[in-house]
Amino acid sequence: MASSVQSTINPNTGYCPATKTFHSIRPSIPLPSSTLPLTSASYAFSLCLSSSSSSSSSISTVPALIDSTTSLHISYSQFFDRIQILSSFLQTHFPFLTNGQIAFVLSPSTVHVPVLYFSLLSLGIVVSPSNPASSASEVSRQIQLSSPVIAFATSSTSHKLPSALPTLLLDSPLFLSLFSTTSSSSSSPSDVPRHHHHRLLGPTSVRQSDPAAILYSSGTTGTVKGVVLTHRNLISMLAGSYALRERGEAPAVALLTVPMFHVYGFVSCLRSAALGEVIVVMEGRFEVGRMLRAVEEFRVTRVVVAPPVVVVMAKGEVAKGYDLSSLQVVGSGAAPLAMDAIERFRSRFPDIQLAQAYGLTESTARAFQIIGPEESKHYGSVGRILPYCQAK
Repeated sequence: MASSVQSTINPNTGYCPATKTFHSIRPSIPLPSSTLPLTSASYAFSLCLSSSSSSSSSISTVPALIDSTTSLHISYSQFFDRIQILSSFLQTHFPFLTNGQIAFVLSPSTVHVPVLYFSLLSLGIVVSPSNPASSASEVSRQIQLSSPVIAFATSSTSHKLPSALPTLLLDSPLFLSLFSTTSSSSSSPSDVPRHHHHRLLGPTSVRQSDPAAILYSSGTTGTVKGVVLTHRNLISMLAGSYALRERGEAPAVALLTVPMFHVYGFVSCLRSAALGEVIVVMEGRFEVGRMLRAVEEFRVTRVVVAPPVVVVMAKGEVAKGYDLSSLQVVGSGAAPLAMDAIERFRSRFPDIQLAQAYGLTESTARAFQIIGPEESKHYGSVGRILPYCQAK
């Protein structure tokens, strides 16, 4: 049956008239056997270490996270250490946390959030992040949907949570003290891949079909819903990102302007870590000037923004005075870009690829994407369907 359907797929468009389904015409990607017990975090670690083994840069010295406000650098060695330390702490102090239970996260974007995500995912705990600007009633509705057994918040958001829900504050002295000994890595560069991969494999009881995350979306009705993403969903996304990555001598530097509770911010944390990239985290309110300063200071190579930011960059003088020579790609999603905005941007920044994409929370973020300089010349397109997706 599969071979007969395959034979009817148009090789130029990917369309199958028999099933009325569009398939990706990008190269297929290898995936681990679906029966193999595996978390998305463990798979991301394996890709990261595979990337580093073929790179001239030692993974122990490459920054995993940079706080754009304080310039704090957390190397990959320290990142792995923090994940392991937090995982051990949670298992010791919250013994009721077991595979499949749900953790509610109500925090603005900080360098601690990716550590938390990876720690929870590696333990088989379902991550359920929410907008920290949500009202108490909105948070209450989301908690009713997901039934978490623990919450992670900050001193500015914890008042929105039920008092009976066990809560750990990410800005508390207790939480911050966990990482006070990781300011300098104890592992030698040659020891890091073997040392950390062994410790971060995660429980063998987690199936790829198990839920990994519950994200919240209002969809088209305005009523909030919980969208369940499995480890297999995330693994497929990571495999596609790894296969389609643009290889360079130095790790890419990605400026994360999208909130980490949003599906794009959530998967960007996993994707960048899997590719061994540097994630520059912007805390606080987004401002175009702050973004451009971060691009200049940290030599950012890739940034994803909402269409209004592209419009501002294209028609204003906002970028004058900033050194954006490191910037290779500006990604845009969430809404279509008008053709005149695209043309103005390309005229003002001829050396920067403008790459549009389209996706949903339900599709694990991007389902269509412009990749590479050649595809970016197709103005107005959101790109080809990605290898792990189908469209109908």
